[in-house]
Amino acid sequence: VSHQRTDWISIHGHICHLLIPVLGPQPCFHSEKDRKHGKEQLLRRQESLIAVALSTAQAFLWAGKPLEAIPAALQALHFSSRVFGSGSVQLVPVYLLLAEASTGTGHFRQAAKYLSQAQWIVLQTPDCSAALQSKLHHGLGLFSVAEGNLDQALYHLANDVYLATAEFGLSSVEVSGGYFHMANIFFRQNKMDAANSLYTEV
Repeated sequence: VSHQRTDWISIHGHICHLLIPVLGPQPCFHSEKDRKHGKEQLLRRQESLIAVALSTAQAFLWAGKPLEAIPAALQALHFSSRVFGSGSVQLVPVYLLLAEASTGTGHFRQAAKYLSQAQWIVLQTPDCSAALQSKLHHGLGLFSVAEGNLDQALYHLANDVYLATAEFGLSSVEVSGGYFHMANIFFRQNKMDAANSLYTEV
């Protein structure tokens, strides 16, 4: 019952009205034009579902509620797999969200599985954007921090900064997250010069 309540609060209250036309029986079309239009309409509805589920999961994470974020992120994963395929790069942001939420609830093994899935997809996509690779390293860095592996975290966050800089430029907001988390690590290590320098950069 508690899981159902969490699920309802997290996502189903937001997407119930969107689920019926997507999961219910599809109308029978008599012409090719109508069939094409029907497919496009179904795809748009599924994409709307994914967008709502992703933004809901992200909002819960920002609010410090990782447990509530998981059902929403799982819905996004389910429909993203249906729409784009299980090996598509569109699934990487969803896996990273799930990894962050799982880490936040203390389920490190599950988080590691989600990160491995994201990493595998990126490795299998030769033309994967630097922006997405940056997000992957950011997620791996935060997971390493949570595990207490600070050297590994610095490695991933440095890659995050490098790739974000390549994609968005040196002074972009996208670079600041990597710098901030690196500064926190240096602060924990009592390396105040490095920490203050990076905080200033942020």
